[in-house]
Amino acid sequence: MAFISSATIKEQGRTAYYKMLESARDGELIQVRRGVYASIDQLSGNMIDIDAIVPDGILCLWSAWSIYGLTTSMPQAFHIAIKRDRKVTSQSFPKIELHSYTESVLKVGVTEMTMEGFTFHIYDIERCVCDAVKFRNKVGMDVCSEIINNYLERPDRNITKLMDYARQLRVANILEKYLQVKL
Repeated sequence: MAFISSATIKEQGRTAYYKMLESARDGELIQVRRGVYASIDQLSGNMIDIDAIVPDGILCLWSAWSIYGLTTSMPQAFHIAIKRDRKVTSQSFPKIELHSYTESVLKVGVTEMTMEGFTFHIYDIERCVCDAVKFRNKVGMDVCSEIINNYLERPDRNITKLMDYARQLRVANILEKYLQVKL
C-alpha cells in the first residue's frame, strides 16, 4: 500500500484533506516528508515506499544486500542511489543514506521488485556483488568476502552477467582475482 500524498487527497476534496491533517495531528499518520504521510503500520514493516520519499531512487548497498540475503548485517538506514547532481531534502524518519552516481553508472543493473506491498527499484544481485567489490575498503573486506561467497553458493548465479557489470563499473580485474581464488 503506497504512502498518502496530500496532492492526491486534495483531489478528493477539502473534507478528505482536512481529515488527513487531523489524522496527522492525532498521531494516526506520520509525515515522512513534505506532502507525504504514512500510517504507523506502513512504517513498522521492513520496507517503505521509497518512490514517495525519494522519487526515482534505487535501493542499493546494505539495503539490497540484506534483501538478497548476501550479508547477515542489518542495514541501519535505507541506502538509496540517486543521480549525482540531484538535490534531495532528507527527513529524520525513516533514516535514509543517499549515494550519488553518474547517470551511466546509476542505470546499470536496475530492476523492479515488490515487497510488503511496495513496488520499488533495486539493483539486481550481480550489480550488488560488483558494488561490494567497488566499496570493499569502505564496507570491509570481511563483508565483501561474505557477499561474494553467498553469491557463489546461489544456484541462480550468472557469472557472465556479473563480469559484464564488473567491466562497466570498472572492477573487473579485482573481481576476477576474487573469483579465481573462490572457484
